[in-house]
Amino acid sequence: MNHYKTLIVTFLACTSMLLQAAVQNGAAAPDFVLTDSAGVERRISDFKGQYVVLEWTRHNCPFVIKYYENGDMQALQRELTDAGVVWLQIASSAPGKTGYLTASQAEAVRKATETHSTALLLDTAGQVGRTYGARTTPHMFLINPEAIVIYQGAIDSIKSAKSEDIAKATNYVKAAYASAIAGEPIEQSTTTPYGCGVKY
Repeated sequence: MNHYKTLIVTFLACTSMLLQAAVQNGAAAPDFVLTDSAGVERRISDFKGQYVVLEWTRHNCPFVIKYYENGDMQALQRELTDAGVVWLQIASSAPGKTGYLTASQAEAVRKATETHSTALLLDTAGQVGRTYGARTTPHMFLINPEAIVIYQGAIDSIKSAKSEDIAKATNYVKAAYASAIAGEPIEQSTTTPYGCGVKY
């Protein structure tokens, strides 16, 4: 019994540490340096003065495929990047884990899916994913021009891997951005992300 209690206490302590490590809304977005699929180094600080979307992704996750197979994510990427938003996909799968991509493989995926993100960043050490507390693919973050996190969580309101549910769902990222540029409070600034677990 004592051994069981010790395990529970240890688990709760570890969980608490993980929660504390995650970035909070209203806090400065942690800066980072990651190389993208084209070999370019990217930093959050490079984009101060612009809205930035972070999209944790894994090309072979059913919940990601849901959004890419019919062009729904690409359309949202195009809409926001055309408005001046920087959209950074981040792949945090470790070498040997499901979804791991080399730079050339990642670039091939971008071209095959006709992605309209600004860049696909490779976080194979998982450091950035852990700093932000990214748990699923997709897991979305919206950062304002002052480099403050203003939204984090799910892509939308229906926890499903079916593409037909997209039209029926509220897209939380789009809604958060619309509220932010209108100077209005974001109604749902934190939601529970859903999808495949990030393969650190």
